[in-house]
Amino acid sequence: MLLLWASVAGAATAYGEEISCAPVEITPGPTPADERVRDYPPVFEACDNGDESRLAIRRMNVDGEALLLTVDPQSLQTSLERAACWRCEETSDAAQAETRYLKALHPTQDSARPPALVNAGLIQGAGDGAFVTGDLCPTHKPLDRAFFEKLAAQGPHTPVALAVSGAWLAHHRADFAWLREKARTGALAITWASHSYSHPYVAGLPDRQNYFLRPGVDVDREIFETEKLIIAEGATPSVFFRFPGLVADSALLEHIRDRHLIPLGADSWLALGLRPRPGSIVLVHPNGNEPVGIKLFSRLMDTGAMPRPLRPLNEAR
Repeated sequence: MLLLWASVAGAATAYGEEISCAPVEITPGPTPADERVRDYPPVFEACDNGDESRLAIRRMNVDGEALLLTVDPQSLQTSLERAACWRCEETSDAAQAETRYLKALHPTQDSARPPALVNAGLIQGAGDGAFVTGDLCPTHKPLDRAFFEKLAAQGPHTPVALAVSGAWLAHHRADFAWLREKARTGALAITWASHSYSHPYVAGLPDRQNYFLRPGVDVDREIFETEKLIIAEGATPSVFFRFPGLVADSALLEHIRDRHLIPLGADSWLALGLRPRPGSIVLVHPNGNEPVGIKLFSRLMDTGAMPRPLRPLNEAR
């Protein structure tokens, strides 16, 4: 085992003595994401670097360098790591069943009832406060920056989870860069979730025939192309995934969990009149498409009706 680790550690220095084994930060650039982020298979591997252990859920090649998307199995925090700095071997859900990550991925209470067609998965967090989430669905409207300024005014590192659709990001790179700067300066602590790439939807179709349940939807492409775009734009995808329309059947839920993503719902979609309570996962749309929800959020914050504290999504389960 020591010899094996020595060979891996040696690989980390094969590029020269100045290689860093710190988490990788990708610099955005004009090159398209599919040219920068290649060879992106889902994996599930137990990894060790001599100091800490993590789980890898994706391998990739970014700008010619082999990287891993890893998850801390206790904190659920993700990071991009240089593959050369880690010794990894294939693992399984059963082998990791006692970690907080796998318990969040496969909650025992979900097995006691069939999944709802709408709003399955993680819909309420544990404990007090609220978990603020915002969906960035495809739109030509500008980002509601005032919403984020109000959040940032609550204090440094105010947490918010943003479910990003790839089609939104592809047309709002300046808005995404503005959000990244808010995270870099510590004004906000942003958890980046995937919200699919194209956000398929046809007005008038019933839920059972719409969104991801439409024939021909390539679920893996919807997941991975969005993750790759988030990475190419300088951020790190989290372990959370929100279905378009919050609509999914049991097969879709299983597929998402097979990709080691936690399906994310909400018990307080403000524009639908669902009032938050302690532990609520609050849903708004700061993409400009749903101003009524943003107004309600502002009113709840101003009147003290929003449960406090605002908490990071990683603490929800």
